[in-house]
Amino acid sequence: MPILQIKDVTKVYEGKVTHRALNQLSFDVEEGEFLAVMGPSGSGKTTLLNIISTIDEPTSGEIILDGMNPHTLKATELAYFRRRQLGFIFQDFNLLHMLTVEENIVLPLTLDQQPLEVMEERLASIVEKLDLTSFLHKRPNEISGGQAQRTAIGRALIHSPSLILADEPTGNLDSNSSRDVLELLTKINQEKRTTIVMVTHDPIAASYCDRVLFIKDGEFFNEIHKDDRRQMFFQRILNVLSLLGGGQVGDLSTIRLP
Repeated sequence: MPILQIKDVTKVYEGKVTHRALNQLSFDVEEGEFLAVMGPSGSGKTTLLNIISTIDEPTSGEIILDGMNPHTLKATELAYFRRRQLGFIFQDFNLLHMLTVEENIVLPLTLDQQPLEVMEERLASIVEKLDLTSFLHKRPNEISGGQAQRTAIGRALIHSPSLILADEPTGNLDSNSSRDVLELLTKINQEKRTTIVMVTHDPIAASYCDRVLFIKDGEFFNEIHKDDRRQMFFQRILNVLSLLGGGQVGDLSTIRLP
């Protein structure tokens, strides 16, 4: 059974001009899948993430996550659900600057009032996996962008969520740091079978995933699955992006994978 089901989700924003951000969008995400969501600016990608993460409500349709619809929960249950089941990775890291790297990572466990020994045990395993030891006691403004994003990944993983939602996680990183972060997410996905849904505009980032879902004007446009050769998958992603248009692609025909 899929870990996440998006069923006929529509999101309409009322205003002077009514804007339909999502229109009867349906798809499933299997447990352990690494899914990229792509589409032109304004296609509804961020709205979709916000609805999955329960920050926003669908106008109609429903989301089933781990067999339940989180949008039916009361506020306190919802906060608990979000803290327990979901991990978040953002483009701008969203780290708290007054806390050290270590304190930022254990924050979800602190909020959950977990015992100290649980925190220490989880932290030790995350630090080793993500190679964070050398800057654990520094603050976010004392580390590089790549290190900050690794810290954010540590925070997203510390409570073993069912689903990680990543919004342009490599958007503020140089190509080397981007590759490190994507390889890290791939490793987490493969070793821990952690399900990841990643919004990205970057075809190189998308080529690390198992499947790429394309949306346009809030509707399903296309999807492609990974094959054995990443270069071929990358090329197929570029082909769909050129069909999608939206001015985000430019001339990608000459790009080779790093």
